[in-house]
Amino acid sequence: MSRVFFHVQHLLGIGHIRRAAVLARTLAAGGFDVLLVSGGAPLKLDLGRARFHQLPPVRARDESLRELSRLDGRPLDEAFKSERVRALLELFHAEKPDVLIAEQFPFGRTQLRFELLPLLQAAQERRPRPLIVSSVRDVVRRSVSPRRVQETLDLLKSFDTVLIHGDPKVIGFERSFAAWDAIRDRAAYTGYVADPVRVDGAAGKDEVIVSVGGGAVGAPLIEAATVARGKTALAGRLWRLLGGGGETRTINGMAVEPARSDFPTLLRNATLSISQAGYNTVVETLACADRAVLVPFGTARETEQTDRASWLAERGLVTCLPAGTLTSDTLAAAVNRALQGPSIRSFPPCDLNGAATTVALLHQRLA
Repeated sequence: MSRVFFHVQHLLGIGHIRRAAVLARTLAAGGFDVLLVSGGAPLKLDLGRARFHQLPPVRARDESLRELSRLDGRPLDEAFKSERVRALLELFHAEKPDVLIAEQFPFGRTQLRFELLPLLQAAQERRPRPLIVSSVRDVVRRSVSPRRVQETLDLLKSFDTVLIHGDPKVIGFERSFAAWDAIRDRAAYTGYVADPVRVDGAAGKDEVIVSVGGGAVGAPLIEAATVARGKTALAGRLWRLLGGGGETRTINGMAVEPARSDFPTLLRNATLSISQAGYNTVVETLACADRAVLVPFGTARETEQTDRASWLAERGLVTCLPAGTLTSDTLAAAVNRALQGPSIRSFPPCDLNGAATTVALLHQRLA
């Protein structure tokens, strides 16, 4: 049985580790012996038969994602970094994997060069050499720096293949990565990675579902939604706000709850979804929702959610309210526009078989 060493790091939200967990679970069910190695805050995960290792955890210091810290906010000193690198390499050598998967690197996670470059070197020096794979989302952070793009290309020389977890009929990778032509021969689209969609019951019927996922930056959306409701054509509907903390409560007559496991059912039955534009939420929206307003998180440095939302809006799939323009008035106007637009279900379905295709592609590469 081929062994997979899968490195993943979540920094602010939990989208990266959720997607990696789906991939690890599916790879394990598909005949691989998988070790998922996480460097972020500990979480409860469904990994099936996959194994798990927790590195000394780090997170983003703040929303800029420029600097890393320990979970208590202390900066990473050289001693901490050295210990984490030692633990990672010791684990790699003990595992003797046939496949090394680096999630998001080198298109992102460049703050982790201190451990990922030694890991890549160890993989290249190992005999037999493992298959080295970059696992990346449909959209990466755009870089205006030719030097940064060239650095990515130089690092990709160490990789055998790039697996793009997206659907080119929805968003092409060339839109966010300027040097697509230089890597297209070694890249493969897998389709979007998602848990199997399970829809059961009438929960959410005719409601407006406002969700902020598992990230740490959703409070402004919740605050705007509580005021926007009365300014929309859906003022008489129940608005259900998910992800607003650990307790169930009401605000202005709206239900505020933690994230729910039946989110796909809520989306399927709702009149409208309002959410940010992280990968996992968007995949569930495209799979289940009727109409949607996306309010992406974005900064000058972090363009991924803004790009994903605006490109989907270009195709007419969703309504996009750009980052930095969110108020109760602009959100209400976006809701009313979405109600006048086409249903997501009127478009051809996107490819949601990313996990299974990843299994097939890795078997094929190894063969």
